[in-house]
Amino acid sequence: MRCLLCWRFSWSHICKECRRSYLRPKIRTRKLESGFEVVSFYGYKEIEDLLLSKYHYIGAKIYAILAKEALRPFARALELWAWVIPIDDRVDPYYSHTAILAKGMATKTLRPKYGQLRAKNRVRYSGMSLEFRKSHPRDFVYKGRSGDLILVDDIITTGLTIQEAVKAAQTRGANPLFGVVLADARY
Repeated sequence: MRCLLCWRFSWSHICKECRRSYLRPKIRTRKLESGFEVVSFYGYKEIEDLLLSKYHYIGAKIYAILAKEALRPFARALELWAWVIPIDDRVDPYYSHTAILAKGMATKTLRPKYGQLRAKNRVRYSGMSLEFRKSHPRDFVYKGRSGDLILVDDIITTGLTIQEAVKAAQTRGANPLFGVVLADARY
């Protein structure tokens, strides 16, 4: 097959050279209005085409590569015990991109828990205005355990989704420590 970035022949969808050249994560922290912190690794524009692969079958492979390059090294460096909760990890239509990211963070002390945080409102926010997002909340339901947790998503734009997820988890006695996303739309 060919690397999706440089078109050279490769055993993987993104070759090792392109991973070293283009997928070097840069850790950034963004503090939301609520005070909740979200860690990101790329600017949205840096990996936009790769992020948009989530709408296609090949996206499962691309998201696994992104998780391996950015989230796994970050997770291994953390010295804490917590549940890793993907935000709305429904399979749609072939796989769940947030579940793939959560799996990429799995260590001995960071344990992914699937199906714990789901949105009752399945509205898509992609390309929508802040007003639209505010008037159409996701209405999350958290069914997970109490205790420390890390919320995982692919992109942060306004921060409304993560803030809503935090509130849902807190109502069940959970303690969201911080969020982790691949990309921040501010960059």
